[in-house]
Amino acid sequence: MIDFTPWPAEFARRYRERGYWQDLSLGEVLGRNVALRPDAVAILCGERSYSYAELDRQAERLAQALLARGLRAGDTALVQLPNVAEFYVSFFALLKIGVAPVNALFSHQRLELSSYAEQLQPRLLIAAAGHGLFGDGAFAGELRGLAPALDTVLVLGANGYADELSALLTIDADGDAPAMPAQPSAPSEVAFFQLSGGSTGTPKLIPRTHNDYHYSVRRSAEICRLDEATRFLCALPAAHNFLLSSPGALGVFHAGGTVVLALDPEPLRCFELIARHGVTMAALVPSAVALWLQAAPGRRAQLATLRLLQVGGASFAEALARRVPEEFGCRLQQVFGMAEGLVNYTRLSDSDEHVYTTQGCPMSADDEVRVVDLDGAPVADGVSGMLTTRGPYTFRGYYRAPEHNARVFDADGFYATGDLVQRGADGYLRVVGRVKDQINRGGEKIAAEEVENLLLKHPGIVQAALISVPDALLGEKSCACVVLSDATLRPVTLRKFLREQGVAEFKLPDRFQILDRLPLTAVGKTDKQTLRAQLHTAAAAVA
Repeated sequence: MIDFTPWPAEFARRYRERGYWQDLSLGEVLGRNVALRPDAVAILCGERSYSYAELDRQAERLAQALLARGLRAGDTALVQLPNVAEFYVSFFALLKIGVAPVNALFSHQRLELSSYAEQLQPRLLIAAAGHGLFGDGAFAGELRGLAPALDTVLVLGANGYADELSALLTIDADGDAPAMPAQPSAPSEVAFFQLSGGSTGTPKLIPRTHNDYHYSVRRSAEICRLDEATRFLCALPAAHNFLLSSPGALGVFHAGGTVVLALDPEPLRCFELIARHGVTMAALVPSAVALWLQAAPGRRAQLATLRLLQVGGASFAEALARRVPEEFGCRLQQVFGMAEGLVNYTRLSDSDEHVYTTQGCPMSADDEVRVVDLDGAPVADGVSGMLTTRGPYTFRGYYRAPEHNARVFDADGFYATGDLVQRGADGYLRVVGRVKDQINRGGEKIAAEEVENLLLKHPGIVQAALISVPDALLGEKSCACVVLSDATLRPVTLRKFLREQGVAEFKLPDRFQILDRLPLTAVGKTDKQTLRAQLHTAAAAVA
C-alpha cells in the first residue's frame, strides 16, 4: 500500500453517497468498452491502429510480463514515453497489477527524472531509446544508484542494455505459462501520480486515487458530450493532466471514441491528421493556438471535421478566443484545471460572453471554491483573489511533503492553488494571473496576465509575456517580451496602444523585447524562467 493523505471519513462517505466515488478501478475506463465495443478503434498512432480489444490484450501481456518479473501491487514505476500507443498500453498494464507510476513528460531531463526517482523509489523504469538519456544504459545506471529498488528496466526501441518494450507486447500471453492473477490496487488507494505544475523547483508528486480520478474522467466526458463518434487529437504531451483526463484520452476511452496521436502540436502535421482521420476534437494551450491561427489561412478545408477546440493550461486572451470559431469553424471550450484536482469548463451551451471572457466554472456540484486575499479572508465577487478549493477529486496532500502541505492547505482542507482569479456572481472564474506571477514595481502589484491579454488585442502581436527584471530603485520593473507579425511596430506604438486600453500607467511595460519566438515549457506554456535567464545573459553581454 502506498502512503498518501486520504480524505476525511465524513467527506469520503458523502462522495460515495452522492455517486462520485463508485469504487471502481481506473482501468474500467478501458474495460467497459472492451466489453461493449471490442472491435472499435481506440487508438490511431501513425500507421498503427488499435481496437479496444487489442489495446487491452497488449496491456494484459505487459502486465503478465511484469508479474513474472516480480512486480506487485504497491510497487511504483517511473515512466517516460512520447506520444505513442505504448504510453497507454503501459498505463493500463500498471493499473491492472496495482503498480503506481509517475508519468514524466518526454521533455524532462536528468534533473527532473532524478528527482522523481529519489521521491518515488520505483522498482520499474519504462523509457524510450529515442530520448537522449536512454540511448545507452548509463543514465539508467545512475537512476539505480538513486533508487536501489529499481530492478526492472524496459526500453522502447533498440537499446542493447534492457528488455525491449515492444518485444514483450508481441509475446502471446496465452502460451504455455498460465496467467498469473492480476489484482489492481483498491479503488480508495493510489492509482498513479501526477506532477505539479509549480513555477519554481522540481515538480512535486500528486497521488491520485482510482475513485477521485475515475469521477473526474466520467464527469469531464459528460460535460464535453463525448461519445463513440468522438475522434480526439492528442498533440500535447499525453502524460499531462489536461490530455489525460479533461476529458483527454481517458475520457475518450470511457466514451468509446478514438484517440489520434500526434508527436507535437506543429500546425501543418496536425492539420493533415485532422483531415486524414476526421478528427472532431482537439486540445491546445494558448501558445499553440496562436501558431495554428497563423497557419490556418488557406487550409480551412483540412479542418472541416473539427467540431470543438479546447484551450487550457493558461489564461486565454479574449482577442485570440474570438478568432477560434471565425478561423477554425469550430466551437471553443475554455478549460481551467490543475493536476491537483479542480477542473473548470465553459459549457457547450454557454453564451459567447462566458466562452470568450471566462475560464469556466467548476464541473462538480461538490467542488467548493473560496477566493481569498493574502490573509485568507474572502473577497467579494469580481475582486481578484487567490483561488482555494476542495472537493471529490481534489487531492489532500502532496506525496511525502508535510512541510509544503502545511503551507498550501488550510485547517479546513482547502488547497491554495496559487492562481489569482475573479469570480462572477454566477460562479464563473476569470484567471488574472498567478500569485507568484506578479511584478512588484515599487509597491504597485502588476498581474502579468492582465497586461499580456491587453497586448494580445493588438493585431500585430502574436505572442506576449510580461516578466520582471531587477531594478535598484523600484525593486522590480516590467519587460514585455513580444513576438510580432508586423515588423514595423515599435515600443512607443505598443505603449500608446496600452494607454488607449485604459491601463494604469504603472502597468505599462518599462521596456519591450522583440523576439522571434518565446521559449515554452514541456506542456507549451511560456517559460518565463528561461526568458528571464535569456534577458540576463543578453544584458551581461552588452555590459
